[in-house]
Amino acid sequence: MAASNQNRRSPTDRVKIRLPFASTSPLTYLAALLAGAVNVLAFAPFGWWPLQILTLALVFRLVQSESSFKRSAFLGWMYGLGWSVTGVHWLYISMHHYGGLPSWMAALAVILLGVVLGAFAALAMGGSTWLKQRLVLQPAAAMLLLFPACWALAEWSRGWVLTGFPWVSSGYAHTTGPLAGFAPVVGVYGLAWLAALIAGCLALLPTHKSSLALALLLLAGGFGLKSIDWTAPHSQPVSVRLLQGNVPQEMKFAPGRIEETLSLYHDMISGAPADLIATPETAIPLLSSQLPPDYLQSLSAFAVKSNSHIALGIPVHDGPRQYANSMIGLAPAATKPYRYDKHHLVPFGEFIPLGARWFVEMMNIPLGDFSRGDVIQAPFAVRDQWVLPNICYEDLFGEEIAAQLRASRDGSVPQATILLNLSNIAWFGDSVALPQHLQISQMRAIETGRPMLRATNTGVTAVINPKGEVIAQLPPFERGTLSATIQGFRGLTPYSLYGNTLVVSAALLMLFAAWIFSRSQRNIPHTLPKTR
Repeated sequence: MAASNQNRRSPTDRVKIRLPFASTSPLTYLAALLAGAVNVLAFAPFGWWPLQILTLALVFRLVQSESSFKRSAFLGWMYGLGWSVTGVHWLYISMHHYGGLPSWMAALAVILLGVVLGAFAALAMGGSTWLKQRLVLQPAAAMLLLFPACWALAEWSRGWVLTGFPWVSSGYAHTTGPLAGFAPVVGVYGLAWLAALIAGCLALLPTHKSSLALALLLLAGGFGLKSIDWTAPHSQPVSVRLLQGNVPQEMKFAPGRIEETLSLYHDMISGAPADLIATPETAIPLLSSQLPPDYLQSLSAFAVKSNSHIALGIPVHDGPRQYANSMIGLAPAATKPYRYDKHHLVPFGEFIPLGARWFVEMMNIPLGDFSRGDVIQAPFAVRDQWVLPNICYEDLFGEEIAAQLRASRDGSVPQATILLNLSNIAWFGDSVALPQHLQISQMRAIETGRPMLRATNTGVTAVINPKGEVIAQLPPFERGTLSATIQGFRGLTPYSLYGNTLVVSAALLMLFAAWIFSRSQRNIPHTLPKTR
């Protein structure tokens, strides 16, 4: 009778077999989801960077007690889902308000993107638990070796898998915090690793009080590194004028408004001379082949007359079905215009992924397939300075900007001394996308030790110094010109020299150290008690 009772399973037991996540309270998963949603407050415009570490420490703590890959992965996925959806919810504006998608479909698209992006956090948490079980590691070794390493590798992977979408990557939360001092060495993904290491220390606090010392040491180290100047001023400063046309997105490509836009930017450019005058991305809303015959000639004549250099955002037509999102540079003494073509294109916006044309065609947005520019392109000469453009979304990819700077070592291209971002994110309305993008540009300035100039359509047009500090900016959604004097900088930071190699190597080294530690623990001889 007892044996038959043992073989019987209660209804609850049968449910647990069918639902592998049921052994963890739904409130635990809800806590992970809410922690991810709160995480958005760590980024611009809020800037409460400790929340990024605290929410990650909470999830580490929740996962620490799990022995199941599935449950740990699901906890990580819930955290990533909440973080991604709140972090990029502004995509709803472009798809619904400007693209004309039904509200439910636009909302569903944002959630599905969150599902995909959350998978990286899921792999980090699930992978950490799987390795902890395989290596039979104690909690301290797991929290300080496995979890930070897996988190850093997941964040790095999010920057290149399927061309990458590293928006609100966890390292960006620390642009103004003490960890920013490490950015010129290990970059934004290195900050993600260090933040995860501190989160691991906090997760261990209830049982390992001494872990607080390591957390404080890392924060103090970041403060100390901020005082190091990795690059040095180069030649004489240049004067710049950054134009913010504030052309409403719904009017930008309207046939009746294009002539007005052309006139607007012609007048803004020729309003006053400067060493560098920069317009936003696609400030000229026509292909170069569609412009009035004398439009570019007139701007070139102004450049010669005023001794100015003009960085003009314009789509360039190279032939049938061949066009690029470009910046044309007009210089006083150049025999032909400078040209930079955007290399890292936006999925769905500038190239259509295989099988997704039906989705793009549902939106009333002038989208298509652009040609890609070369990975390495020469900077634009402005007096004694060299200005390296990047267009909108491209400044998310610090490793590509670092590669451009690194290419100067063999003399194939001059070393850029100033970074210039041309953007138009009016697609996302008056949302947190604007300050978030400014924060991304701040990180690029810190990583490379160079000033970053931003010329945008609706904001945020700004000047950022090599320490990542915004020293001047225009109010968003106002037409205006930002004038400043900018000093260029030369030299290569460790991150510019090695890109993401340092943080990926460090993460792999931590995993190797965990394996060595596990083997050493197994080989420790155990003394058996003597028997009488």
